Amino acid sequence: MTGRLQRRAALAAIAGQTLPQPAATETSLPRRLGSGRYYNAEFKADTVKVFLGQHEVSDRPDVMMATTLGSCVAACVHDPVRGVGGMNHFLLPDLPETELRGDGAAARYGSVAMERLINALLALGAERRRLQVKLFGGARVIESSYDIGGLNSRFALEYVRTEGLTLAGHDLGGASPRRIHYFPHSGRAMRRMLRPEAATETMTQERRFMSDLRRQPVDGDVELFDPGLSGGN
Repeated sequence: MTGRLQRRAALAAIAGQTLPQPAATETSLPRRLGSGRYYNAEFKADTVKVFLGQHEVSDRPDVMMATTLGSCVAACVHDPVRGVGGMNHFLLPDLPETELRGDGAAARYGSVAMERLINALLALGAERRRLQVKLFGGARVIESSYDIGGLNSRFALEYVRTEGLTLAGHDLGGASPRRIHYFPHSGRAMRRMLRPEAATETMTQERRFMSDLRRQPVDGDVELFDPGLSGGN
């Protein structure tokens, strides 16, 4: 087995681990208010928020997914034949080799986040050869020599190319955070640039998370952005 295939097998094993909060499916997603879920009157859709380190999948036509992105990237992946789709949200690009040998890899890494999302879609009947990907985020919202948004963007584009997936669209880079609304059943995605006051709060929270990450790396799901920033407005 080649090095690339071995690495992919390791990532697949990691991605198959049980998450603290399982992905929502057409049978598990609440119809109305719940933890991280609300009814969006503007779009007339039951909405699930996708926070950092999470992924969600559904084939329901009345479901919308929403997330807020600064340096982070979200991949919206859709199978147009099966009518199923999902979204993830990650902060860092590729998984370090040192963590491939452990059992604590978190979905904050793009390589793990992508495998987990794709595996969840395949479990709902999607086929890998039909998957279409839309990428969002990767802004440079923090003044630093370390452009994590750029690294995330390059990783995501390279992942789609290397895995032979179809890139259906992307909105990456720039200097402004984004709010993404995604309809997994149809694959429709909408991007809204945040207002200046919302951008200030997003940058403050991202700086705080990166500072905490340097002091003590985190495993598992982490809520980076205030849920209020991706609410129903």
